[in-house]
Amino acid sequence: MPTEQVARVFSQQAGACTRLGSPLYGALLERAAQDVREGGPCAAAVAGHEEADVSAAVPLRLLGAVHALALAGRAPDVAAHYPSTGGVFDPGRPDAAWPAVREAVAGEPDWIGEWMTRPPQTNEVGRANLLLAGLLYAVPAPQTPVRLFELGASAGLNLRADQFRCTADGFAWGPQDSPVLLESAWRGPVPSWLSEGGRRHEHLRVVERRGCDTDPVDPVSAEGSLALRAYVWPDQTDRMARLEGALKVAAKVPATVEAAGAEEFLAGIRLEPGTFTVVWHSVMRQYVPGERWEQVERQLERLAAAAGPDAGFAVVRFEPQGVAPAAGRFRATVRVAGEPERELADAQPHGLPAWSPDTPS
Repeated sequence: MPTEQVARVFSQQAGACTRLGSPLYGALLERAAQDVREGGPCAAAVAGHEEADVSAAVPLRLLGAVHALALAGRAPDVAAHYPSTGGVFDPGRPDAAWPAVREAVAGEPDWIGEWMTRPPQTNEVGRANLLLAGLLYAVPAPQTPVRLFELGASAGLNLRADQFRCTADGFAWGPQDSPVLLESAWRGPVPSWLSEGGRRHEHLRVVERRGCDTDPVDPVSAEGSLALRAYVWPDQTDRMARLEGALKVAAKVPATVEAAGAEEFLAGIRLEPGTFTVVWHSVMRQYVPGERWEQVERQLERLAAAAGPDAGFAVVRFEPQGVAPAAGRFRATVRVAGEPERELADAQPHGLPAWSPDTPS
């Protein structure tokens, strides 16, 4: 029964990957699901993970391990099919890589087993589109010193969001020479509040960048950058390009990510006079148990209550709406100090494009 349960999780993830624009992973995960049922190499790879819930992302751990092999030059037959490693993906044969993938899983059990213990760390750069929009909305005046704090920051790439270039029809913001381009960022008209925020802030003056993660990644290390690359789906070259650009930014713009839970991290934050403090998080809420999230919310309420004219505070969120994250809507919201929370935008899970909540989907 646990084997069939794991196979169903693989099939469910296959459907999600297909819907989110990765026919390669959609096809490979369906083949992997069948391999699990038949007791093949994939069944051996997931042994010990049968009872893991959906949030553990076991299928993405497995394919992330294989992608890492291809990126590291240890699976050239896989690399030949992956656009991320210079290979060719044939849409007419989306599962053409399967024999090579199956062979890699069978031939590298120690590598695969070690990667299966790692939670996926995508640090999705496209989500900066929503976080940055919330920041432009919330910061009240030009040149206000901004302190950025991120919950579930992974490698902290999005703590550098102000260094990314965001463009849409009639809208452009961010350094023109940025190696990260968030293009076609909005579907439909850019909302007036974003246009106004872009005009208000020629650039943002970020004076502190700190985050937390239970398993932080060092983006400037060889091991850390490999992990981040491995969890990008290899046929989604736009996502990979954004990641590569963000790694270049990370090498130049310092940010600190502490190994800590969100509630513990927030407990050490105090507002500072003369600054505007922003706490943000994106697609991480589902990984925090309910009782711990209650502590997170209490800490956020404490900070909101402490805000005043000389010490501003805002919370920016981009999280799924509803019980089933893979199938639900993803929405960006902002709450400035004690004001009511405002819904800003909906978007795909990877952040691009965004659209106003009242725009028909």
